[in-house]
Amino acid sequence: MTTVNVTKENFNDLVEQSNIIILDFWAEWCQPCKNFAPVFEAASEKHPDVVFGKIDTESEQEIAAVYQIRSIPTIMAFKEGIGIFRQAGALPPAPLNELITKIKEVDMDEVRAQIAEAQAQMAAEEAEKEAAEAAGDIDGADHNDDHIDGDEA
Repeated sequence: MTTVNVTKENFNDLVEQSNIIILDFWAEWCQPCKNFAPVFEAASEKHPDVVFGKIDTESEQEIAAVYQIRSIPTIMAFKEGIGIFRQAGALPPAPLNELITKIKEVDMDEVRAQIAEAQAQMAAEEAEKEAAEAAGDIDGADHNDDHIDGDEA
């Protein structure tokens, strides 16, 4: 399979509708990106069950900004619409193929359970913080304001 040009117009559909999509953030002026391109293309041919997308960070600055791409090439992988991998820097052929194999093996039910657990934990911590603020335990209600920079007055 050849690579797909990913734009802001097709990004969401590709991520949501692809079982696995591997994205290569790149730019025309980037020599490491140019060196990685044939490796990425070869992997796309070796794994026809995976969608391989290329995002030109110059023409798709909005996507690059949303994903805070600061270094290129950057490789990202989504499985069943969930981001599960991100790495700045090019990969040689063997490690890239190993990565793809590992992505195929990821148990997404387990990933979703971990996400739900993390979200529940964050919600519990936020509720605890709000309860403490409501009780006046935070934001200086019980603190001695007669000192500066930790020095007791």
